Amino acid sequence: MENKPKVVILCGGKGTRLKEETEFRPKPLVSVGDMPILWHIMKIYSHYGFNDFVLCLGYKGEMIKDYFLNYQTNMNDFTLNIKNMNKTLQGHSKIPDWNITFANTGLESNTGSRIKQIQKYIDGDTFFLTYGDGVANVDIDKLLSFHKSHGKIGTVTTVRPSTRFGNLTIDDDGMISDFTKKTKTHDGWIDGGFFVFNKKIFEYLSEDPLCMLENEPLKNLTKDRQFMSFKHNDFWQCMDTIRDQEFLNSLWTSGNAPWKIWK
Repeated sequence: MENKPKVVILCGGKGTRLKEETEFRPKPLVSVGDMPILWHIMKIYSHYGFNDFVLCLGYKGEMIKDYFLNYQTNMNDFTLNIKNMNKTLQGHSKIPDWNITFANTGLESNTGSRIKQIQKYIDGDTFFLTYGDGVANVDIDKLLSFHKSHGKIGTVTTVRPSTRFGNLTIDDDGMISDFTKKTKTHDGWIDGGFFVFNKKIFEYLSEDPLCMLENEPLKNLTKDRQFMSFKHNDFWQCMDTIRDQEFLNSLWTSGNAPWKIWK
């Protein structure tokens, strides 16, 4: 039986549009509530039983490593013997049973390069991929089932947010026939992350730092008719700006966060 797909999360960008926060920390560690948005993303996948993660690190990646290395002590009271440095946890916070691979993929690498560099950590035929700055109430089980049903190399969750994103043209059978990233206006569907890929996607990628997933790789996948859309008509929100962060925080503090599907 094939292992469960791993979850690859892109965590290396500089997040310049959120510079109020990212001057001091990588965007995946920017908080929603009292936890980083990266934690929220991982909780979504973990809710569906996907607990093996590969984090593609770049800008301030050491802070992400430190966050998880100190996770237990940060989440609990503890007693420390400073002579032998033995720690005894006193709290009762539940610690997720996550396996996390921290992959240094370069400060200046683009998304395609980062993904190509973690190929060695993908041991199955299929893996999830998403960005480290967006949350949604996507049904991950249905997304994976849809991907397996059509047999193509790639599936992207498509959503309908504001007009500042790019436009995807989707045929009636769900095949993506045109992929244009970040045009000024659109009236259709956009790339919401939450991808599923067959490992054949690595043939479309290069470790060249200039390789960007959203440019030639996905355009070529589209030309080869190997790219499908999983339409998500419900909640999705990225965190590009301080306004986005404030919006996500307002949902969280109100107790009405649609992406909080876990208990």
